[in-house]
Amino acid sequence: MIATIYWDKNAVIILDQNELPAQIKYIRCEDYHALVHAIKTLQVRGAPLIGVAAAYGLALAVWKSSQENSALEDLYNLAEQDFAASRPTAVNLFWAIRRMRGVFDQCKGQDRDSIARRLLNEADKILAEDVSINQSIGDIGAHLFKEKVRIMTICNAGALATGGYGTALGVIRSIHQNGNLQQVWACETRPVLQGARLTVWELSQDQIPVTLITDSMAAYVMSRDEVDVVIVGADRIAVNGDTANKIGTYGLAVLAAYHKIPFYVAAPMSTVDFSMNSGKMIPIEERHHDEVRQIRGTYITVPEVKVFNPAFDVTPGELVSAVITETGIIRPPFFRTDI
Repeated sequence: MIATIYWDKNAVIILDQNELPAQIKYIRCEDYHALVHAIKTLQVRGAPLIGVAAAYGLALAVWKSSQENSALEDLYNLAEQDFAASRPTAVNLFWAIRRMRGVFDQCKGQDRDSIARRLLNEADKILAEDVSINQSIGDIGAHLFKEKVRIMTICNAGALATGGYGTALGVIRSIHQNGNLQQVWACETRPVLQGARLTVWELSQDQIPVTLITDSMAAYVMSRDEVDVVIVGADRIAVNGDTANKIGTYGLAVLAAYHKIPFYVAAPMSTVDFSMNSGKMIPIEERHHDEVRQIRGTYITVPEVKVFNPAFDVTPGELVSAVITETGIIRPPFFRTDI
């Protein structure tokens, strides 16, 4: 399986996902600013992978610094703020930042080299744990399906969006390995085409049967009784099950409910934000208008047209059949702690 991120000789190496599927290109990030830029520009994307990248970026900031004591802490605080501002919706980013902060605070008083090694070791752990968690999500989700199944998904919640294996695509991988996968319907995922560019490429690499459709074709495919289940990833989940995921997910959930098709969310527990009681509290990132005006640098509309470009929408918890996590299948009332 292709590596999305790793440490190599005082730098963080990332797979440039903007270049896929045309070419496999890796970028060497020599300082943490390069990783912040990579997250903002979608060279690195996917909620779990963004968290991993931020962890390595914070380690890199200390590793490359010549500062000590309070000056080093000032640098770390600035790097932390830069990563926190890079993508506001994905809660895994903030989970990773908090975890790395805990390590940094434990190391206060030690020399810079010792702190850098501790932070790098923690980033390595976060990456390894993410792969293991995704494999558990896949295996747990696969047990839901005992017969051949046709699955629809949107965006890319696979190995490319994580440290490896994937969440929604991790479930699909495990179903395929069990011999119970008949077909994957991959929505193209406008405006950045993560489904067309990334999901189709990733599944094709593993010889998993996939058919690409435009987002607007989902209802018709469902109406033909060609979809048994919808499985998507998540960038943040509120305790009531409201789920923020790539724009278009909410529409799929509404269509699935109308056609009486189960709608599953696959995500690690780190994606659950226990500070948010509902999806109304989830910040929704709005991205550059040219993502809608253009496709791969070519204008497809009037260049100055006004654009609304939210990167995510929120699917109400009542439309979610269950959340597949590494701890098990979570059904309504989901993550409520007051009952």
